[in-house]
Amino acid sequence: MDKVRLGKTDMLVSRVGLGAWQFSGDAWGAITYEQAKAVVAKAAEAGINFFDTAAVYGRGKSEEYLGRALKELGLRGHVYIATKIHGDWLRRADVLTSAENQRRRLGVDAIDLYQVHWPACWHNTPICETMKTLEELVDRGLVRYIGVSNFPVQLLDYARSCLSRVDIATSQNRYNLVEREADKELLPYLKREGIALIAWSPLAKGLLTGKYSAESPPTFEDVRRADPLFLPQNLRLVQPLIDELKRLAAAYGKTPAQIALNWLTRDPSVVPIPGAKTPQQAEENAGAAGWTLSEEDWRRLDALGREISQKITYVAW
Repeated sequence: MDKVRLGKTDMLVSRVGLGAWQFSGDAWGAITYEQAKAVVAKAAEAGINFFDTAAVYGRGKSEEYLGRALKELGLRGHVYIATKIHGDWLRRADVLTSAENQRRRLGVDAIDLYQVHWPACWHNTPICETMKTLEELVDRGLVRYIGVSNFPVQLLDYARSCLSRVDIATSQNRYNLVEREADKELLPYLKREGIALIAWSPLAKGLLTGKYSAESPPTFEDVRRADPLFLPQNLRLVQPLIDELKRLAAAYGKTPAQIALNWLTRDPSVVPIPGAKTPQQAEENAGAAGWTLSEEDWRRLDALGREISQKITYVAW
């Protein structure tokens, strides 16, 4: 698996990571520890060394499963773990308490990358209080690097101004072929400042796998059930892109998902973290790296995705 330096850090992470939201056991359907361990084992076997989780995923279950699996598989010290603090726990006391709980669940002395999951929307915690506490955790050796998730550019920039000894290393945002809001302001800012983009939902929650259409809509019993991206009108809009992904998959001997992920990996500042509920899905995701689309194919796919992204609406009623 090819590796890339994660922003300004010293971490050389696999070109494709593994998101562990699905280990929560609630948002994506039930999953046992043994299933989660098998996914982690296959991901590592395929060369993935970057794992992302969060405190909110299953109220700590995802962190517990990931930490236990890495220990039992003998992978600690060979992988990088990123996790996120709940966006409602951003007071100084909450940050310090959560960091201890998360280190315990993950079974690590220091968290490689500690991210704010979302801004303080409800409790109005001053962002500088949060950031200075994160900086304190770095100073104490309990966290190696800090990042943010789901922050707009303006708040990200202000959060950085609160820091005096470290800088924000990463920004984790929803980004894929058909959800391109990051192109407008965020990506240009991150590139200019040397901050890596960790792309969550890089397959648009499975939409870009080619499994679904307006004629064959998904019957989800998970978090996607309420996602407007899967509204019939949006499924119809995305169909030309799905057709192109399938055409390219046949031409390259890949799957539509691998084509969609490979489109992201062309940019060295972007690291996608697709999830997987089975070892086969983890292996498929890893197979998106180690090869490249031609310039012509990449540009055609990029233009089609950009055109469709401007037409998608999230108004469900």
